[in-house]
Amino acid sequence: MSETTEKKRSFWSEMLYNNPVFGLYLGICSTLAISTSLNNAIGMGVSVIVVLVLSNMIISLIAPLTPDEIHIPVYIVVIATLVTVVGMVLQAYTPSLYSTIGTFIDLIVVNCIILGRAEAFACNHNVAESAKDGIMMGLSYTLSLLAMSLIRQILGTGILSFSNPFTNAEIFSVRLIPEGFEIGVFTTQTGAFLTFACLAAAVAAYKNADAKKEAAAAKAKADKEKAEKLAAAKLAAAQKAKEAA
Repeated sequence: MSETTEKKRSFWSEMLYNNPVFGLYLGICSTLAISTSLNNAIGMGVSVIVVLVLSNMIISLIAPLTPDEIHIPVYIVVIATLVTVVGMVLQAYTPSLYSTIGTFIDLIVVNCIILGRAEAFACNHNVAESAKDGIMMGLSYTLSLLAMSLIRQILGTGILSFSNPFTNAEIFSVRLIPEGFEIGVFTTQTGAFLTFACLAAAVAAYKNADAKKEAAAAKAKADKEKAEKLAAAKLAAAQKAKEAA
């Protein structure tokens, strides 16, 4: 994909094209495990955004001072510290949510998205750019969780519901599929893999269509330039023949 096309993409299109879960296949384990409800998706998504943005900013600042031999351990210490703080906050203020996703919060330390962005982007860019990258990748990961959770929750239980993570009070609960017509497999690991496969295939199809569109546009541009050069050459030849005559 050309740099020009990269710059022309909108914020949302960029998040879809470089989606860490369905486009880059990072952070799949936690996505498959906790994408059973809207509450889990939002809780995990917000936690990853906070850790990703703060770790990117901190690593951007300390990268020039960190020797190459130990930069990975240093980055892991920074990420682990942030994850510990986020876990303690969740445990203190949202104990019900923490009891569900607490184990996976700890696994953010080794999440490929967090460490990958630190190594591939934050250590080579300034704080502002690193923060923007963290927000984009974090939102993209959160949207992936939301998409999988909505599909699995609705098809698996027939109900779309959301509760206040601080008080555990139900905010809304709507039955979208009549009782008895739910597809229970979507609440299991098999359903998680099926949902992931379908969404990943959709993103891959979008990227392939986008690539073909760009290739067609490039070919049309090249053909036009070739035709213009040929027409100019013919005009020059005719002019030369006229002068010779």
